[in-house]
Amino acid sequence: MGKRKKQAKVLRIFRKIHRTTGALLFIFFFFISITGLLLGWKKNTNGAILPESQKGTSTELVEWLSVDSLHTIACTTLHNSVSQNLSLELDRIDIRKDKGMVKFVFVDQYYEVQLDGATGNVLSVGQRKSDFLENVHDGSILDRYLGTSGIIKLIYTSIMGISLLMFTITGFWLWYGPKRMRQSGRSSQNPSQKNTMGTVS
Repeated sequence: MGKRKKQAKVLRIFRKIHRTTGALLFIFFFFISITGLLLGWKKNTNGAILPESQKGTSTELVEWLSVDSLHTIACTTLHNSVSQNLSLELDRIDIRKDKGMVKFVFVDQYYEVQLDGATGNVLSVGQRKSDFLENVHDGSILDRYLGTSGIIKLIYTSIMGISLLMFTITGFWLWYGPKRMRQSGRSSQNPSQKNTMGTVS
């Protein structure tokens, strides 16, 4: 009975940790699961979440315009096609040599401009909703709007990673613990049954 009581105590502790973790972090787990699901589908939504990558006319870099020229075209396109009020601050430049295309991804409202690397023709202008979802998924959305240098993302991902690990471990034990207790109970009964049978004989 001492061993079973100890197992039952551990089981109650794990159940409490599991329940408390789930209750306190429910909203965060909800956002992580929804954004993770959408991110997994981002390339299969016909451009609704992530603009489809277009193809340019040449995959030979020697035939391309300079990055500076392409950047000027992208900035002009963003202001003319969307709004003059948008910031021209770049998040990154994504060069797709195999597609003959280059993407200029802007910080403001997650807009991107796709250009033909060789001609500079505009192939696509759209919002990268997937980038917003990624920022929500890893908590960097708060760093973005508060102007912090990634500290919130670091804290958030650390807490959620440890919590998910605890949630997994305690969830497994809540399934396995009762099985182990039943096995322990049966094994403790078997010797007494054998002794009883031996006495009757």
